[in-house]
Amino acid sequence: MGMCREKVNVGLLLRLAALLTALCWCIHIVYLEISWQSSPPPSALGHPTQHDLNRDQQQTRMKHGPAEEQKKDFESRTSYLHALIQDGQVRKQNVDKEQLLPQCCPPLNPHRKALRWHINLQPWASERHSLEDEAKRFLSYITTPQVTCASIVNNDATTGASTGDWAVCLDPKFSITHRMESKNCRVYSFGLGVDDHSLEHFLARSGCEVHCFDPSLEQPHLQKAEMWFHRISIDWRDPSPAIASKRQASKKLATILDDFGHRDVDVLKADMESAEWKILENLVLEGVLDSVGQLLLELHLHWAGFEVAGDDPSVVRYWFSLLKELERAGFRLFRVHSDPSTPRLFLHKNILNASSAYTLSWVNVRWKPSWTAHKHKKLIF
Repeated sequence: MGMCREKVNVGLLLRLAALLTALCWCIHIVYLEISWQSSPPPSALGHPTQHDLNRDQQQTRMKHGPAEEQKKDFESRTSYLHALIQDGQVRKQNVDKEQLLPQCCPPLNPHRKALRWHINLQPWASERHSLEDEAKRFLSYITTPQVTCASIVNNDATTGASTGDWAVCLDPKFSITHRMESKNCRVYSFGLGVDDHSLEHFLARSGCEVHCFDPSLEQPHLQKAEMWFHRISIDWRDPSPAIASKRQASKKLATILDDFGHRDVDVLKADMESAEWKILENLVLEGVLDSVGQLLLELHLHWAGFEVAGDDPSVVRYWFSLLKELERAGFRLFRVHSDPSTPRLFLHKNILNASSAYTLSWVNVRWKPSWTAHKHKKLIF
């Protein structure tokens, strides 16, 4: 019996001890929670809080007094002004150095505009979207000169009212006459098997550097008298290196200019045998027209042209939109010529007795050659 009582007492004592321990632990946890909620928040990562800063400022003011506080405040403001003045002088020196140093990595063709993806189609000529209405608007546009040229030179190199198909404007109000006098004129002539180069010879004798491009030539480059001949044709896209022909090269005008190291062309003459529409579109989209002073172009209207799709009214609307892009770029029509012996076909039809081919001549009234701008810079600086 005695042994049993001792075991019972020991068990009770152990239970009481465990209960007391658990109770003490609970009280300790509750105390910590209350202390944590009632205490102010600690400083984050050792940085003083706003409460600590305000308290320190109050203690400093009470310690040093109002006179010393005003002195320190004045010194801090003075040092701040000195820092602002020094910073402004350093910035001015840096700006002056940047202006003296040349600009890094200038664009390859700063005279050209950014590339575009499509032309701006003009509204329909009428709500009917008919071929007759589109043809009437288009033909009226290409047969109405937009600017007067006081001096015109044609194939026969005779000024005045000319009967030849190709013509250049030598009016002194445009840049080409001054460029010819200073021997800075440049001419590009594109064609296939062209025999008549009378206009090119006249311009070459007048002081122009003339380049004739003909893919039917035997030699890649040839100089005859005062003109250069190249076995290259103009295209609206560059050839793929994998399928490029060794016999001849078809390149975009921008690529030809880069290959020859030229920036400006005073006269661009082109007879591209129905490829003129896509080539003209490429010139518009790539902004190459800014490099051209005068554009002489033969238009073929008996069919839509290479890679020009759509029904007949849409094709004529596309043609008209391209010519309006020329006007938007500063080109003004000064002469139109039509050979009366050519067939009267307009998209395989006889519409308004229109000819199947027209030779048009534009002058860029906003053209500023690069050498002129460079010359002005030299005079200024």
